[in-house]
Amino acid sequence: MDTVTKKQYLENPCRASSIPYWKAVSISIPDNMKILHDSEFNTELLKRYIDEPYFRLQHHMLEVKPVSLPEGYSLYKSSLPEFVEHINSCYENIGIAMSEMQDYLTRRQYSSELWLAVRDDDKGKIVATGIAELDREIGEGVLEWVQISKDYRRRGLGSYLVLELLWRMRKAARFVTVSGKCENADNPEGLYRKCGFCGDDVWHVMRERE
Repeated sequence: MDTVTKKQYLENPCRASSIPYWKAVSISIPDNMKILHDSEFNTELLKRYIDEPYFRLQHHMLEVKPVSLPEGYSLYKSSLPEFVEHINSCYENIGIAMSEMQDYLTRRQYSSELWLAVRDDDKGKIVATGIAELDREIGEGVLEWVQISKDYRRRGLGSYLVLELLWRMRKAARFVTVSGKCENADNPEGLYRKCGFCGDDVWHVMRERE
């Protein structure tokens, strides 16, 4: 993946780069890795690399409306350790370290208003969390973490988090991007499309076989 210019990125963010612009201009790809758009992908590469495809979608922010939490839930001012604990409880094979989460707080794209935690009012526990970042330089919002506790899925909490984050970014973000694994049984792509995201770009993150 070649370095992308700001002009190229703004013309078609999800086609121009596999990651948000501010990351694309600051991160170096390791020698044992290739990141290719689906239009450049060749199955011959699978002889040398292990492939993990990711979708990348965009919301054009043309129509963003306020949203309400389902009954029985409320927003909760969560601590950093609580965010980490909930995120890690939602995944079997991936997670985030406290040090990595603390790094989010130092970025210029950080906004405390874009860190949401939802609590089950009856049980008094966090059951959903969502985090977004905002690059004010180019007007890009980025959904980073949206996760729902396993027993609370299909209750509208995922849609609430996505739509609430969009609403909170509406005055500063010209567009919002999100990405995720294509091969995910929970179908996060379906959730984002339901909330107004669109596009058909797929990126292949390929790691050299040992």
